[in-house]
Amino acid sequence: FFFLYFRSNKYTFEQQCICMCIYINEARKLNHQEVVEEDKRLKLPSNWEAKKARLEYELIVDQKKKECAERGEDYNRVKLLEISAEDAERWERKKKKKNPDPGFSGYAEAQLRQYQRLTKQIKPDMANYERQREECGEDFHPTSNSLIHGTHVPSKESVDRMVDDVEKQIEKRSKYSRRRAYNDDADIDYINERNAKFNKKAERFYGKYTAEIKQNLERGTAV
Repeated sequence: FFFLYFRSNKYTFEQQCICMCIYINEARKLNHQEVVEEDKRLKLPSNWEAKKARLEYELIVDQKKKECAERGEDYNRVKLLEISAEDAERWERKKKKKNPDPGFSGYAEAQLRQYQRLTKQIKPDMANYERQREECGEDFHPTSNSLIHGTHVPSKESVDRMVDDVEKQIEKRSKYSRRRAYNDDADIDYINERNAKFNKKAERFYGKYTAEIKQNLERGTAV
């Protein structure tokens, strides 16, 4: 292309060669720079781009917090004013899709999650609240002198709700995979834990085909 361009502009052959060498060297230099940059990118961690974006975002957030502090404004309120309704709805849907169950980490955490799950299911019944308040009178807010223990009778809807919740818990627990109990009377036909698992799988798939051969070997009557 450059050769034709220079010919059309009536450059001498020597000038054309010099210009071609200049362009070739420039192209070689640019290619070398691209190769070096690509090699740097390949040596970086796989999540470098995400880390870089995160760090840049944190720097922007810090700068905005400083600006809000100088103006005497609350950064969280200013941030909410910049969020559109569409973004808020999208983030809310994204939160609902996430699984809030991080798995078992301790009995205290499991109890707290159970309490939070149950409290989220509670729907205030103001009509029933007012009715119980009228029936109990001053004992609705008991003191040390109140004698209302055992007088409350739950409604049928409350009992049904509790039964449904217990049945859901039983169904959920039935899906858990627990460690099998060790049987002392079982035959020892393995040398380690891995071999025991393999033998159990083999027995599950081929046990009915090899049962007679195994019995003959144990009796000593195998041919």
